[in-house]
Amino acid sequence: MENIEDFIRSNKQFFDGEEPSDGHFERFSRKLEIRCSERAIRRSIVPYLLKAAVVTLLVTLSSLWTWDHFLRPDRNRMALGDVSPEYREVENYYVHQVKFMENEIVNLDLNNSPEQKEILKKEMRSMDSVYVQLQKELKANPNDERIINAMIEHYQTKVDVMNYILDQLRAIRNENQNKTDNGQTNL
Repeated sequence: MENIEDFIRSNKQFFDGEEPSDGHFERFSRKLEIRCSERAIRRSIVPYLLKAAVVTLLVTLSSLWTWDHFLRPDRNRMALGDVSPEYREVENYYVHQVKFMENEIVNLDLNNSPEQKEILKKEMRSMDSVYVQLQKELKANPNDERIINAMIEHYQTKVDVMNYILDQLRAIRNENQNKTDNGQTNL
């Protein structure tokens, strides 16, 4: 195939004699104006979008700062995990143990009286309040080994108490099962 430029030069007489149809320049000018005005509109929207994004970012950041400095409920407490990664592992272990035992206690519900359940909840809350106080003290003195050891001992004591409660509940459940089994055999 020949080069298009050579084709146009050799056939120049075909291209020079024709004129565009009537109104071509007016239609072309109108289309050009429409396209230019669309671009102008698109360009004028961009600054508004940027301003909206900046305002949204500022509102979000100021909200997070306010939450972190004024509204966060545990801002005056410090957990063991905040001291070091080793203590974080210890804390995670005990938290897991406590949650596991709490689930066990709930699953061993032996139709105890509501008073007994309330007493148990009250004791657990009092143990938790002691731990919250230790967290506040740790926040005030982050490098005090005595507080750290007291927090670990608190977890150990809580696990021991919950273990004791679980053993007692299991013993009661076994007694109840033995009584029902003996009652059914005697019939």
